[in-house]
Amino acid sequence: MLFHKLISTSLGIGYIGKGAGTVAAVACCICWYLAWVSGYNPVTTIITTILITLIGVWSSDVVSKIWGKDPSRVVIDEVAGMCISLLFIPVTLKYVIIALVLFRFFDIVKPLFIRKLEVFPGGWGIMLDDVLAGIYANIILQAVIWLKLF
Repeated sequence: MLFHKLISTSLGIGYIGKGAGTVAAVACCICWYLAWVSGYNPVTTIITTILITLIGVWSSDVVSKIWGKDPSRVVIDEVAGMCISLLFIPVTLKYVIIALVLFRFFDIVKPLFIRKLEVFPGGWGIMLDDVLAGIYANIILQAVIWLKLF
């Protein structure tokens, strides 16, 4: 159980309380940026994102049985969504910050069918809304980069 609590709370960030999702997303951005400047490659980021998402589904499913449906302590979903937001994006401070803002907007407001994904059972319901928020953020950021808006 300790493994699942550590994973689902992103090494304890979820215990912060209010704002833990944002803190987890910011921590993910910092790790992503530092990994890239250290020589991380695109294939590794894809594999890492998939693993974080799948392990997040598993661990959040386990802890939701004791903490209840979509517990606020679970923030691995924000980490997975943030990773998806950053996939295939040039890793510059400017784009990482834009990805963070876009992801948190979609994650908090939950437009465009994002909220509907919360109806899935267990870990899937916890993770899928953030996965879609990350996809939306990534698509918009890809368009911003392609159109050279920033």
